[in-house]
Amino acid sequence: SSGRADGSGRASGRRTAMRKWRMETFRPAARIAVAARMAVAAHQDAGPPFASGVWKFSVLTRGPLAARIATVHLKMSQSIHSIYSLKRTTSCILLIMCGALLMATNINTFVHSAGLFPGGFTGLSLLLREALGKYCGINLPYSLFYWGLNLIPAVISFFYIGRRFTLFSGLMIWLTGLLADLMPAYVLTHDVLLCTVFGGVVNGCAICCCLLADATSGGTDFIAIFISERTGRNAWNAIFLGNVALLISAGLLFDWNRALYSIIFQFTSTQVLNHIYLRYTKATLLIISEKADEIYECLRISTHHSATLFIGKGCYLGQPQKMLYTVVSSNEARKLAYDAKKIDPKVFINILPSREILGRFYRSRRV
Repeated sequence: SSGRADGSGRASGRRTAMRKWRMETFRPAARIAVAARMAVAAHQDAGPPFASGVWKFSVLTRGPLAARIATVHLKMSQSIHSIYSLKRTTSCILLIMCGALLMATNINTFVHSAGLFPGGFTGLSLLLREALGKYCGINLPYSLFYWGLNLIPAVISFFYIGRRFTLFSGLMIWLTGLLADLMPAYVLTHDVLLCTVFGGVVNGCAICCCLLADATSGGTDFIAIFISERTGRNAWNAIFLGNVALLISAGLLFDWNRALYSIIFQFTSTQVLNHIYLRYTKATLLIISEKADEIYECLRISTHHSATLFIGKGCYLGQPQKMLYTVVSSNEARKLAYDAKKIDPKVFINILPSREILGRFYRSRRV
């Protein structure tokens, strides 16, 4: 009996030692695995295309080998995300520089040649500068008015829209004011209508460069982004009406011909914005594919939207078919259609414009 007691005591000791070893080994591994999952999820939310099977880290959650693999996955995801963030920031800065150069060139060529007043704080700065020079004999640089008028909207944007968005917008405002003062004025043509139309196109393209870089050209664009972020709707047409009121006051002070041409300039610029920048316009996608599950995973990861799956039957061949129904922004629809084609070359996609969305709809927030 004593032998049996000694044997049971040794077995109990081995079980206690095993439990201790498991607590020391599995818990850190599990913590690292969870941290790796959270890091990968955070990086997927930030935007890099991590939809491949390598990043579906779900099995290895125990043991020292799992701890090492989880640590490697975590470091790899962090390094790849850092590279992606650097590339994204660099491309944004280049777009902002391009937008500032376009806007400053437009001010000193088309706007100067036709004597136009662009909408927003750009036109208000030119209006104040000309009014002080005409009525008070005071000639001040354009940049002083432009920077000063944008100061208060920039502070509001910093707290209510996003810090990164405001910093990039500040870079755009600073570069535009500086380049507009440094670049010489040049008359391309004396045809006022040509200057009005092409100046509006260039102005719209410059603002689009800023918006695609998660920035703005300042002034009323801050107001447009603030309204759009709160409502999820395009606010450029409302801003156009506000600019019309500003240009009517310019007509009362100076010349109605210049004011009316400036309204055409602003209308052209607004139409360019409505056709290029599609963040706040919605599109409905009807996707028929045999690989609907894979396409849905791509949709969920890349856009953070969900979908509704319909099961039906193809009338021509009489085979069962799956159809995904989802609503995304118009710029996301293009990318999603391209990704779905890569997953299933035989996919059938119908993209419909959506006038209005009622109910819960995910909108990514600016940072």
